[in-house]
Amino acid sequence: MAKQTTPKTAAAGTATTAKTATVVRGTRSAADTEKIRTALSGRLDELRTEYDQTLVDITELQRDRLTDSAGDDQADTGTKTFEREQEITLANNILERINQVERALERLDEGSYGWCERCGNPIPVERLAAFPSATLCVTCKQLEERR
Repeated sequence: MAKQTTPKTAAAGTATTAKTATVVRGTRSAADTEKIRTALSGRLDELRTEYDQTLVDITELQRDRLTDSAGDDQADTGTKTFEREQEITLANNILERINQVERALERLDEGSYGWCERCGNPIPVERLAAFPSATLCVTCKQLEERR
């Protein structure tokens, strides 16, 4: 497999950049890839379990709302609606995280895991350790959040 080096940056001479820029596409060991895959798969299983439980909670809240709403005043009805909406928001957030982890696994299979999708530079190991499904390096993520 041919090695591809990362694009050089103006800061390539600094110690921090040199540390993260030493990674070369295609040189990740099979053991490292398998560790990453195992961690991501484990996280995916956890998120799916959490999502399933959230759906059960939503169903229970909906059932309670239908059976126990007789005689409720506006405040009780509002509280039940708020709780249900919170659970739905939580379920949607979990589903988004599931999609992120699935995409990280796809990138791992493609060989593009750990590389910024915007600039092509390597994503620092520290960032991937904190957020394994990261698709952008810190600089590109900061630029995205400013918009």
